[in-house]
Amino acid sequence: MTPEEFDRLVTAACARIPARFRKRLKNIAFIVEPEPTPQQLARGRVPRGSTLLGLYEGRPLPSRSVFEPFAMPDRITIFQGPHERMAQSPEQIARLVEDTVWHEVAHYFGMDEGRVRAAERRRRG
Repeated sequence: MTPEEFDRLVTAACARIPARFRKRLKNIAFIVEPEPTPQQLARGRVPRGSTLLGLYEGRPLPSRSVFEPFAMPDRITIFQGPHERMAQSPEQIARLVEDTVWHEVAHYFGMDEGRVRAAERRRRG
């Protein structure tokens, strides 16, 4: 898959975030990278031999204050290579990208990993 095709999957996944959440996404950059760096793997606490599909870096929304000065944008990075290796079909890669975007946006809204995983189980039914 070309980087442009993968970018379109990420853009489509962002568009599927419900409007009530999407309108609250402020000062956040969505970035696509081919692979996670060793530093990103360390920040994501990824065990050796595992990989990272996405990474939220920033200060979650609930811990912010309106009295804080301007801050650089938070970042959600989606990694193309790990998605391509995990997916077995074009439909599966699109679903996996959507799940990853949803997962990282949940971190932006202040959900820790345990709460995100529980919400994912409920979301899948």
